[in-house]
Amino acid sequence: MKVVTNFSSGGTEGQVHNLIKVLDRDRFDLQFSCLKKYGLFLEEVERLQIPVREFSIRSFFHPRTWWQLVKMAAFMRAESIQVSHSYNFYSNGIAVPAARLAGVPVVLASIRDRGIYLTPMQKKVQKWICNLADRVLVNAESIRDWLIDQGVSREKIALIRNGIDLSLYDHFANTSDIRKELGIPPAARLVIMLARLNPQKGIDEFLRAASTVRKQHPDVHFLVVGDKLDFKDGIVVSDADYHSYLHRLTATLQISHCTWYTGHRTDVPSLLAQSYMSVLPSHSEGLSNSLIESMAAGLPLVATNVGGNPELVKDGINGLLVPVKDDEALASAMVTILNDATLASRFGAASRRLCEEQFSMSKMALATEQIYLAELEKRHYRYIKGKAN
Repeated sequence: MKVVTNFSSGGTEGQVHNLIKVLDRDRFDLQFSCLKKYGLFLEEVERLQIPVREFSIRSFFHPRTWWQLVKMAAFMRAESIQVSHSYNFYSNGIAVPAARLAGVPVVLASIRDRGIYLTPMQKKVQKWICNLADRVLVNAESIRDWLIDQGVSREKIALIRNGIDLSLYDHFANTSDIRKELGIPPAARLVIMLARLNPQKGIDEFLRAASTVRKQHPDVHFLVVGDKLDFKDGIVVSDADYHSYLHRLTATLQISHCTWYTGHRTDVPSLLAQSYMSVLPSHSEGLSNSLIESMAAGLPLVATNVGGNPELVKDGINGLLVPVKDDEALASAMVTILNDATLASRFGAASRRLCEEQFSMSKMALATEQIYLAELEKRHYRYIKGKAN
């Protein structure tokens, strides 16, 4: 049983979605539990005929939450779940104790960020939850190191990097014409930022840097691709106020005519194929799916030197790293790549090569399956003709 908060379009949900498509279904009989049954990936999960059970939870502090935890434990026991694998703070906080209460043999938690949104009390809860689990799966070295600093046992932590379907980026035939759709000149160079619209993604710095870049390169247009979402009480909700703020800032900087907020898009590989450079100025980051997607598309990268970004952006090899919250350094790095087509091409080729070497879906699925099987074997479960005994 995989336990997620919901099936929205965030990075964690996207990676879970990628994993279930390639996980060996002859060995693993999947089902899902969630805290809210909604989101873009829900349709795909149901299309794959994977059962989904909702345990509606909005806050740890509501008395109903503890009843839902008991119900989840009873459900796990009734379904004879052998592996519980939950993702991030709220899902881990419910699923790990429920799985222990149910006597599930293998209890796994996944942590996929450095907890910038967690309060001091929540960090203490997360430490307890992680140490209660059998293993904690992380997708970046920076997250592993942070968890160890927080007091999570090093022996419990396993690093499994994100995976991506490289075939989606092998053929750069455009499935959409974003230039015609938005009225962008055919010769304009596109700088793309793929991110959930949240202040922690550094969108303010991106806009200020864009204003500076336009003074030297008036042909450049900027795409901000992502939803206007926020995270409240464990649920992803619309953040219309922040979206309005970004539009006001864009107008103040006088770049509304060259900056485009596309919202959620299902044609990201096509948008990347039409882009010149990918930028991610996050204040905190785990292992960014948007950077991996940009690498798969063969783009040069500019990103802040935080979290897992240096594990993806090798400074001077496939892109440039800049200090966090420094729009001048961000603009300078973007201009450096815009000024030198040969450098941009070299960075882009290195991005694709590094992605092929490290971030395939098959490697991610194999590593995850090996964790499941190794932990089951420790508890004397064996697979015979595809069934656990």
